[in-house]
Amino acid sequence: MSSESLIPQERIQQYIYVLRGQRVILDRDLAVLYGTNTSQLKQAVRRRISRFPEDFMFELSEQEF
Repeated sequence: MSSESLIPQERIQQYIYVLRGQRVILDRDLAVLYGTNTSQLKQAVRRRISRFPEDFMFELSEQEF
């Protein structure tokens, strides 16, 4: 991977939130970073779920959102 294709750290940091004591990036923001839409991102993760740690994703409550 060339350095030209890397996402600048400053851009990533603007999408990081702290929820439940964990640093997280919302699926909609992760999709923006990867240049895709949220449904395609979620589908890709579901297809390869064994590659991710058990706590890789969780669903926000209405209050958290």
